[in-house]
Amino acid sequence: QVQLVESGGGLVRAGGSLRLSCTVSGRTFSSYAMGWFRQAPGKEREFVAAISWSGGDTPYADSVKGRFTISRDNAKNTVFLQMNSLKLEDTAVYYCAALASLATMRTIYWGQGTQVTVSS
Repeated sequence: QVQLVESGGGLVRAGGSLRLSCTVSGRTFSSYAMGWFRQAPGKEREFVAAISWSGGDTPYADSVKGRFTISRDNAKNTVFLQMNSLKLEDTAVYYCAALASLATMRTIYWGQGTQVTVSS
């Protein structure tokens, strides 16, 4: 049984920062590419960022490029999303996912999500 547990969400003012974490248990974490996705109210879930198993490849959505940074610690089975210069439009539930590969972006497992709310 693979479990992905996100943490670190919360309420923050525009311009502020948050760091999300996602800890994976149950399988060999280092064999998976990992991704962060988000879903705002009334909108479809969208891609935010991803990272290869080695950490050497990190694609980002254009909307977060230069503000968000994805990283991973394979020794701790954890992937992070550092979010800086947050905007109102970043408000969403953020989900981490284990991916089959960066090439396909096919999700294998999902976390339960963590709420990020950015206020003015």
